[in-house]
Amino acid sequence: MRIVLANPRGFCAGVRMAIDVVDQVVDVLPDETVYVYHEIVHNRHVVDRLRGKGVKFVETIDAIPEGSVVVFSAHGVSPAVREQARARHLSAVDATCPLVTKVHSRAIRYARQGFQILLVGHKDHQEIIGTMGEAPDRTQVVESPADIPGLTIEDPDKLVYLTQTTLSTDDAAVIIDALKKAFPGIKAPPDEDICYATTNRQHAVRQIAPLCDLVIVVGSQNSSNSVRLTEIAENVGTRGVRIDDVNELDPSWYPKGDETILLTAGASAPEDLVSAICRHFVEKHGATLHLADVFEESVEFGLPLTLKRLMQTHGIDPGDRKVKVEPPVITAGEYGMNAVALTVSAGAKR
Repeated sequence: MRIVLANPRGFCAGVRMAIDVVDQVVDVLPDETVYVYHEIVHNRHVVDRLRGKGVKFVETIDAIPEGSVVVFSAHGVSPAVREQARARHLSAVDATCPLVTKVHSRAIRYARQGFQILLVGHKDHQEIIGTMGEAPDRTQVVESPADIPGLTIEDPDKLVYLTQTTLSTDDAAVIIDALKKAFPGIKAPPDEDICYATTNRQHAVRQIAPLCDLVIVVGSQNSSNSVRLTEIAENVGTRGVRIDDVNELDPSWYPKGDETILLTAGASAPEDLVSAICRHFVEKHGATLHLADVFEESVEFGLPLTLKRLMQTHGIDPGDRKVKVEPPVITAGEYGMNAVALTVSAGAKR
């Protein structure tokens, strides 16, 4: 059995920043209960670990006692939610991914310019709910080409489309092409809304999956980008399965025992979950581990201003700290075996 580890995989800079924000707030306020509005990121293990530190996750602002501290999740929130937090005198720390904030800013700008916004994504996803809240009267969600005939369009020459940052690039392309066909004058955003990490992880699967018998994606069911990775695998003709952790592996997926399996992880899945799966395959199936580098990522985000202010209020100098995600490192010694470098393609830095 051969396990091919895709790189990039796992945490993106936005997820790493969001988790770091909650950890920092807990450290700054050790005697207070820290509340997080929605799951900080869509991963069960991350959320459970933070719960173990005393963090409480809520689905409504009303569930937070007045005067408490609340962290807004990486997916972003609407202006209405921010106003509810102010009305309850909450100290809000914003862990919204900067790439999601960019889409929010575009929605505000285009609405002010008189455009109608066609927001491509999943209407029940928290990111879409937050973005739509920036200009609810000017925004309509498009989940598939089938939604297009039901849109209410005032002026086809004053249309712009924006996208959810965690969409499948394949699915987004189909919807955007249909929008362009229906509305030839529709305006595109100045650059891609789908985030670099989503794009890179999908591209890695798209390139490597045809060389494999199975693709295993580590990520939770409510992680949009993790689910999209399994769809990308299926799109190129390789079976894709998504699991939360090693306990969900099913031997019926690899009955011969000599399969080549691509192992990757969604942008909100911790690397230790991947390591546990590697260890399982090495110990139980004598697998060899192959490393497939497709892209080298080097993206960093600064700490949110709201967190810096909270730290300064409590006498802590935040300095110029940045959150950077380094490529995951797997050493052969971890598994008592040789790790084989597998050249898939000439990668690019993103």
